[in-house]
Amino acid sequence: MTGHLATAHALLRRHPLVDGHNDLPWALRTRFGGDLDRLDLAGPVPGTQTDLPRLRRGGVGGQFWSVYVPGTLQGDSAVAATLEQVDLVHRMIRAHPDDLELALGADDVAAAFARGRIASLLGAEGGHSIANSLGVLRVLHRLGVRYLTLTHNVNVPWADSATDVPAIGGLSPFGREVVREMHRLGMLVDLSHVAADTARDVLAVAEAPVVFSHSGARAVCDSPRNVPDDLLRRLAANGGVCMVTFVPDFVSPRCRAWALGLRTEVERRGLDPRDAGVRATVGAEYAAEHPRPRASLAEVADHVEHVRTVAGIDHVGIGGDYDGTDDVPDGLDDVACYPALVAELLGRGWSQDDCVKLVGGNVLRVLREAEAVSRSAAAVRGPSTARIEDLDRP
Repeated sequence: MTGHLATAHALLRRHPLVDGHNDLPWALRTRFGGDLDRLDLAGPVPGTQTDLPRLRRGGVGGQFWSVYVPGTLQGDSAVAATLEQVDLVHRMIRAHPDDLELALGADDVAAAFARGRIASLLGAEGGHSIANSLGVLRVLHRLGVRYLTLTHNVNVPWADSATDVPAIGGLSPFGREVVREMHRLGMLVDLSHVAADTARDVLAVAEAPVVFSHSGARAVCDSPRNVPDDLLRRLAANGGVCMVTFVPDFVSPRCRAWALGLRTEVERRGLDPRDAGVRATVGAEYAAEHPRPRASLAEVADHVEHVRTVAGIDHVGIGGDYDGTDDVPDGLDDVACYPALVAELLGRGWSQDDCVKLVGGNVLRVLREAEAVSRSAAAVRGPSTARIEDLDRP
């Protein structure tokens, strides 16, 4: 493995690794109030899985920083919090100009990488962030947001989430208009977190390749957050990319079973399993009698290989979800560990060319194709003024 690890490091010096999802901005908001004067990203940041030295050691050349806000925020509150997170990422980039550079497209990623900087893209996680407004969607795009995950853990009025009770059976007419407007803008449609039927509805109307920014293969680990094989095949036909996540509950069947056991215990006590504080408190007690299993780097590689087998080498990527999970697989402790995953795949017989596509080539191709679709669409149609109340009448 030592030889493969050296090869992996050399490969990442030549080709940008572009990770699809990192929640450091939310971690900085919750731990430090978003006050960048209270921390130094150029040194170890306590309690996080991400900082600049570890990004450098991990060979990260491009990062989609999530401007996530929780689905408990709705309407104006969700929009305001999302804008604050966008501002936080912009401040983070300005505070470290020798290390981070804002990227608005694929060419910007390549240029930043050539200058020795980490290309910084923004992704919004959950349609609640636009409060049913295509105007807000356009403003987020102007501020640099380059993908929108249509839902987070709960439904939005126009799209069903993978982890909520289905309300509309997929994507509503207004939801289709959101997708259409995103294609006109050149914003990637992100299907992580959405219900399978929502994803199927999106793929039926998509004009450009879509992404799953941080999801696994459901055939490897049966979680609703993972992508079933029929969708992986349709994703390949669409030209999109499934960026494999490192979240243990989505990676390891043993971790998934443990999480379901914890949920059962929370519900037995009459508590809300969606409450993170409740899960943490009950989880500590539950783990005392039921030790939490560990996911492994090899299991993540199994997901990567399954996506390649079903969808093809042109349709797989990496979306670790660092700082969006309190647990990570052994061997993938933080953002410094990406070379270990590349080394594992090289050891399984992957070619260097295949690894280049995995680490960033595929998602950069998707960005370029979305940009081309945007140029064509914007030439024939203007901004949509559709309103949810007009399209989604009861």
